[in-house]
Amino acid sequence: MITVRYFAGARAAVDGVSSEPAEAGTLNALIQLLTDRHGERLGVVLKSASFLVDGLACHDRQGALPAGVTVDVLPPFAGG
Repeated sequence: MITVRYFAGARAAVDGVSSEPAEAGTLNALIQLLTDRHGERLGVVLKSASFLVDGLACHDRQGALPAGVTVDVLPPFAGG
C-alpha cells in the first residue's frame, strides 16, 4: 500500500481529497489506477504533473514503487 497526496489542481480534480491509499507497482500503473478511479479530469492533470516519491523527484515512471512510500502529485504551478 502507498499513500498518494494531492496538491493544487490535482486536489481540485479529486474534489478536494488531500490523500488516499492506493496499490500500484510503478508510477505508470498508479497514474492509470488514479485515472480509472477519479476520471479523465484527473488524468489530464496527471499527464503534466511532477511526482515526488518520499520527497524525491521521480522521473522514471516505470521504476518500482516500494510498499509504504508516499507519492506527492504536483501539477504545474502558475505564477512565479
